[in-house]
Amino acid sequence: PLHDTAAFDAAIDQKTAAVIIEGIQGVAGIHVPTNTFLQHIARQCQTNGALLILDEVQSGYGRTGKFFAHQHAGIQPHIITTAKGMGNGFPIGGVLIHPDIKPWAGMLGTTFGGNHLACVAALSVLQVIEQQNLIQNAAVVGNYLIDQLTSLNLVKEIRGAGLMLGFDVPNEKPTLRNELLTQHNILTGEAKPNVIRLLPSLATNKQEADIFLRAMASILNFAEVA
Repeated sequence: PLHDTAAFDAAIDQKTAAVIIEGIQGVAGIHVPTNTFLQHIARQCQTNGALLILDEVQSGYGRTGKFFAHQHAGIQPHIITTAKGMGNGFPIGGVLIHPDIKPWAGMLGTTFGGNHLACVAALSVLQVIEQQNLIQNAAVVGNYLIDQLTSLNLVKEIRGAGLMLGFDVPNEKPTLRNELLTQHNILTGEAKPNVIRLLPSLATNKQEADIFLRAMASILNFAEVA
């Protein structure tokens, strides 16, 4: 279980090969490991000789206001997996490997590795992220969304960082996601049973965030009156 250090300590030992955890749990409903929990995992991996693997496929590439979500905790994993944001929609994935893990001939085999078009797309994404300060923008607009969502009636337990946010759908409005789509043309993610997930473009600005917030307010205020 997330944040259960006792259960984690009971599960890891000298025979453990590796520990895998998401920087922020995405599909599960946007659950954020605390910095202290991630730091504890990192220490225990070091103590037991296990590799620490961070799944940053959804939470990486500036999504949380840092290039990788685990950087908020100040830890350094042995392996980082990444994809999604790497190509801004173009299919690509990558694995970052700590230099302590020494490669050897034949260690890694891949059918599509080094695809030239995918690499060009990935390089272009990095240039745009840097030139347009999109990591900083994700942090600023994400904090703005959190502040504004907190003030909305019926919205509970807002979770996440940067532009990777989630909140629970109120019992009074189980059709919230459908109404955002059909009435306001706003597409959001979801997680079962009752979570709205927000992962908008890193270039989203406050004016665009306000469109979403006004739509939320109109739906929830009606629910409250009803």
